[in-house]
Amino acid sequence: MRTATSLALAAILSCGVAAVSGLAQAADGAATGDTSGKKIALSNNYAGNSWRQAMLKSWDEVGKAAVEKKLVAEAPAFTTADNSPTDQASQIQNMILQGYDAIVIDAASPTAVNGAVKEACDAGIVVVSFDGIVTEPCAWRIAIDFAGMGKAQMDYLSGRMKGGKLLEVRGLAGVFVDDEIHKGIEDGVKAHPGFSIVGSVHGDWTQTVAQREVAGILPTLPQVDAVVTQGGDGYGVAQAFAAAGRKQPLIIMGNRYEELKWWKEQTASGYETMSLSIAPGSAQVAFWVAQQILAGKDVPKDLRLPTVVVEQAKLDYWLAHTPEGGVTNATYPQDWVVKLIDAIAAGKDLPATPTEG
Repeated sequence: MRTATSLALAAILSCGVAAVSGLAQAADGAATGDTSGKKIALSNNYAGNSWRQAMLKSWDEVGKAAVEKKLVAEAPAFTTADNSPTDQASQIQNMILQGYDAIVIDAASPTAVNGAVKEACDAGIVVVSFDGIVTEPCAWRIAIDFAGMGKAQMDYLSGRMKGGKLLEVRGLAGVFVDDEIHKGIEDGVKAHPGFSIVGSVHGDWTQTVAQREVAGILPTLPQVDAVVTQGGDGYGVAQAFAAAGRKQPLIIMGNRYEELKWWKEQTASGYETMSLSIAPGSAQVAFWVAQQILAGKDVPKDLRLPTVVVEQAKLDYWLAHTPEGGVTNATYPQDWVVKLIDAIAAGKDLPATPTEG
């Protein structure tokens, strides 16, 4: 019989057999076409939390290494100031004029930058979106089953308690990721009678904002049995409950160091939970997908990436491998990304998330 945690993990990894766009099939192995003169740029819509900072660091690491090995000529990153689709569209248009061969996008909106994306495609530029994906058909998409992430939280909770009152801490309002995780949580509540959402706030995937917003709503709430989250907010939630003198509920965490450290400290009193998030290193997956397309590999338009799930039994490992102030991450080398592409093209299970040791 599977545990509640493994059921939640299974829900996330159920994306193992992913949709293949049309009849596109990628030949096995890495494409070896010359990309030494190619330029790949990252268009990022937001950098205001630890996940985005870790993502940009992951991009910088893979880009610099690829330039040093003469796999590409340039791999800069550009970030708009305030999560504005209009500003990001202008940024992409500037990249077109600057002659980039591929543009990787973490998009402010799945639809609002589609016009600029189409312009890039029409100019012969490879466009790869990840995390915040776009719907323009000419672009490639590296997606996480974000709705599945939300539902997995409810599947886990249903194995831990017979219903309960929930506080939902959402992400950045108006962003595709927030809407999808919220939808998954709503679907999970419907699938597991006995649970109800008694309050909801936007924590912007940021500890300080989540703490402030939860502190503001707590006086209006009855007893809260559990808190469903989106990442970057769990520790702030715990701090808000502690400051209010409220009993700590079961808080789903989002793979940030502060969350895992707090969780570890609570285990002495029997506290149990789970943690899950997309790895910031997904930017590296997007980089290698773009490079492989430029090198001549036939890549399905729709790709999926496994979520990093921290279970109670692996808490010590992931805490030791998460930098202080940072996010649980993975490094994705080119050969792993090629295996991912080949598995998706063949309709096979995704390779396991790379780990050290």
